[in-house]
Amino acid sequence: MRKSFMKKALIIIFALVVVVGIYAWSVYNKMVAADQAVTGQWAQVETQYQRRFDLIPNLVESVKGAMAQETKVFGDLAEARTRYAGAATVNEKAEAATEVEGALSRLLVVMENYPQLKSVDTVQTLMAQLEGTENRVSVERKRFNDQVQAFNTMIKRVPANILAGWFGFNEKAYFEAAAGAENAPAVKF
Repeated sequence: MRKSFMKKALIIIFALVVVVGIYAWSVYNKMVAADQAVTGQWAQVETQYQRRFDLIPNLVESVKGAMAQETKVFGDLAEARTRYAGAATVNEKAEAATEVEGALSRLLVVMENYPQLKSVDTVQTLMAQLEGTENRVSVERKRFNDQVQAFNTMIKRVPANILAGWFGFNEKAYFEAAAGAENAPAVKF
């Protein structure tokens, strides 16, 4: 009788170990998939940033051709693009992208003050492309934050939070605008 009890206990323990192992394996795979979704979505954000950065020099050169006196705005754009290229982390890139947006906003204000620029076909085309790109950037940032939220929620739930710690999954940072981004830039002439 005692052997029978020991045999049943070992079978139950083995079954529990198998169930826990399968659960841990499943949770780990879900965390890996969610982590990769966040990484992939950030790549989409960067793709749109790259599109923006590819359009900006063309717009700048077109506007420069029409007005040479606004060199500070052009320098700010070039400097912000350089900072983005040198950024290593998501937070550094987000901060640099916000600087680009500020410089770009100042360029748009300059263009508003020079209506003759609006009649230049190249400038109009580039502005339309840039506006579309800005919309794409906004959409991709939102999607990135949605993926981050899903990932962070997954690794914070019990009992997955224990496994996340064991497997080295840490909370991801949301894309947040830099302080002061809500204020329109002032352009001084």
